[in-house]
Amino acid sequence: MVMFLFLVVALAVVVAAVALAVVGGGESGPLPEAAPERLQDPLPADRPVDRADVESLRFPLAPRGYRMADVDDALGRLAAELDERDARIAELEAALAGARAAAAHARPHKDDEAEDRG
Repeated sequence: MVMFLFLVVALAVVVAAVALAVVGGGESGPLPEAAPERLQDPLPADRPVDRADVESLRFPLAPRGYRMADVDDALGRLAAELDERDARIAELEAALAGARAAAAHARPHKDDEAEDRG
């Protein structure tokens, strides 16, 4: 019976302490909202992204991992630049193939002319 009374009193003290802490909360009130961390080293806007930019890119941590907006922005920028480079590479490869075809087409005519003279 004494043990039961002791447990009831201990439980009442714990409940009172928790209630006081929650209700009292200190003089300043609730904690202010923390400003979310933002991406510290954004990708350069004045030039194309290079390997060093990607390697040095660090995303700030958020409560559940990384800030999705920062990651989405960086991946979108990288995707757009890769599309531009792929288009430019395709354009240059097409021009090179056309130049090679023109050179190959012109070369037999020169060989024929040389044989006609010889």
